[in-house]
Amino acid sequence: MKRSTTQRAIVLAGVLAVVATTVLPIQPVFGGGGGARRDILRQEAQNRTDALDHATEAVDHSKQGHVAELVAHAEAALQHALNGGKDRPHVDEGIAHLKEAIEHGKAGHADVATKHAETAVMHLSQGR
Repeated sequence: MKRSTTQRAIVLAGVLAVVATTVLPIQPVFGGGGGARRDILRQEAQNRTDALDHATEAVDHSKQGHVAELVAHAEAALQHALNGGKDRPHVDEGIAHLKEAIEHGKAGHADVATKHAETAVMHLSQGR
């Protein structure tokens, strides 16, 4: 009887070890283990949304002839887009056009700045 109790204890310990090694690595997926990463992704998405909003405002102001507001909103859009995450081709293209819009806006080339801001809006809307 002592031998069967020992064998049973060994089998139960083995089953427990197998269950523990298969379930514990999966647990963070279902538990709260990914909270920090989820918050980062959420913040990046919010930054991309804010970048698009500011770029749209820049276009609206440029069409009204408000070059200073175009530059201000394009600069704000640029900051949000830069914080919008890495490896997003449309966001990167939007950033390039925002920089051009700012440069041309500061130089007083409202029509060229408007075109770049419109192109930035197009790319940022696709990069969401």
